[in-house]
Amino acid sequence: MLSPKNLTPRQLSFLAALAISTPTAFVIYLLNQNWIIFFISFALLTIISFSIIVFTFNRFIYRKIKLIYKIIYNTKATKKEEIYHKYLLPQKNIKEVTADVEAWATEKTQEIEILQKNEQFRKEFLQNLSHEFKTPVFAIQGYVESLLDGGMLDPEINKRFLNNTSKNIERLTNLILDLDEISKLESGEIVIAKTNFVVQELIKEVFESLSLKMINKNITAGIKKGCEAPLFVFADKEKIKQVFINLIDNAIKYGKPGGIISASIYTMDEMHILIEISDDGIGIPEIHIPRIFERFYRTDAGRSRDVAGSGLGLSICKHIIEAHNQNIHVRSSEGVGTTIGFTLEGRKD
Repeated sequence: MLSPKNLTPRQLSFLAALAISTPTAFVIYLLNQNWIIFFISFALLTIISFSIIVFTFNRFIYRKIKLIYKIIYNTKATKKEEIYHKYLLPQKNIKEVTADVEAWATEKTQEIEILQKNEQFRKEFLQNLSHEFKTPVFAIQGYVESLLDGGMLDPEINKRFLNNTSKNIERLTNLILDLDEISKLESGEIVIAKTNFVVQELIKEVFESLSLKMINKNITAGIKKGCEAPLFVFADKEKIKQVFINLIDNAIKYGKPGGIISASIYTMDEMHILIEISDDGIGIPEIHIPRIFERFYRTDAGRSRDVAGSGLGLSICKHIIEAHNQNIHVRSSEGVGTTIGFTLEGRKD
């Protein structure tokens, strides 16, 4: 059965014209009892009614529909679009026009949702940025004012306050450098210089560089059993080293005293190597996992522990791995630990 929703405006106009001309022609026939007059009347009435209805559609209704389409396209109509509005659009049935408008509305709704999320992210980013800068700046200000108020006269206080000032300046410098690093990675300014290297050797090098921090918490680190066989990857060695430093440093910060950090390396296929850094620390609540790679984002546990750092480490890791056209992921459970893994290209000759 033909549905009115599937009719084009011209088809609907023709049916309306028939509905008007047919009974009118029959009335004329009953008055004259002449079939010739009936058919002539029927034809003329159909043509006149059809013309009036089509004109009404085009003049009043389809002008509004065309305006809606121009709003949808969000631009002044080009010659090509004017041809579309004039010849092709009137051939669309009401159902198709409705579907187009609904699709546009859905798209705009999604855009609004994205804008709202971006606005929320922007607000959180500015708040976090302000907090990260205020902490060392206010600390430096406090130490300097204390020294100016007489602290400089006491050599012991003088040295201690200057040391603390130096640490906060270093923290501020690292924060600025990390922000600059992310900015360059996002803009594509940093060139990724890929070479072949053994990933296990790089991991051991990072373990060694962070060994003092591990000793302070009695944490043991090593390559997982069965993953010792050397595997070559094709990547920017210095950038991947930075990734390992950030991941292992986090594992130390949030790992439990006397815990274990392990690195696992697997051959996924002929093209990719999977590397994972695992700890048995406090873990990450499931609600926070989707956001841990955002700039300055910290879990409640991270904030309560007041762990030093810029809050940009994982974000930098994500940008570096994505700059290699690879993926990074996280698995974590509270009280069990966290595993962060990423893929790299295998050796290229």
